[in-house]
Amino acid sequence: MTPSSPANGETPLDQLSILAMQSVSIDADLEHLEIYTSEGLLTLLWHGAADLENAVVFVGGFSAATAMVIVGGAMGGLLGPGGGLFHQLGRVLPSHGIGVMRVSYRRANDLARCVHDTVAAMDLMARHGARRFVTAGHSFGGAVAIQAAANFDRDSVPGVVTFATQSAGCEPAETLADRDLLLFHGTADRILPPQSSEMVRFLAETGELVLLPGADHLLESVGPQIFERLLTHLPGVFAAAADGSSDRAPGY
Repeated sequence: MTPSSPANGETPLDQLSILAMQSVSIDADLEHLEIYTSEGLLTLLWHGAADLENAVVFVGGFSAATAMVIVGGAMGGLLGPGGGLFHQLGRVLPSHGIGVMRVSYRRANDLARCVHDTVAAMDLMARHGARRFVTAGHSFGGAVAIQAAANFDRDSVPGVVTFATQSAGCEPAETLADRDLLLFHGTADRILPPQSSEMVRFLAETGELVLLPGADHLLESVGPQIFERLLTHLPGVFAAAADGSSDRAPGY
């Protein structure tokens, strides 16, 4: 099943019951979108939007049909951990052929609605040419990223990245054994200990846990380290998924 043709005729974006939507171009490859619904305002920052729509092919053979969808923690937000890691990824990844969508929830800390927001953002990107995604989230957002990925097959969402994730709500990780799972966690995290990420990896029976000595829950001291790792990691995830796979629309 694809977002454009679900069994009930409504896609995740349709199901938001949108009252109004507006967008502003911040610069050549950044769109700021506001989606008004009866349950709150969904805000999206879309890096590489123009490239996705035009299916530009980048150096190395990757196209903007690949995308990363990133979500924040229980309080929402768009910057992420690591001293604005989400912003940095958004500014750089499009030049590597990976679009980026940063999601600010309608109702932060409401897991079901936050997952819906994330899948709806993926639906929107799919309507403009996105075919493969990596979902990523910080803290509470780790559960959102995992549950969003679990709505899709491996060909559509080949990878998940978490930053200091909680374990609550991550039970669907047990369905992601065939995905690439990368977990970052600081050893000095006093809000969610590294054992939270260890539990997620245990549930998934796969994945790599990167322990970051001395880093706290916001991972500010290790933001550049995480950023550099992702710049090499993400293209590899998409390349592996593309080998032998079709370029069809994302499927549930």
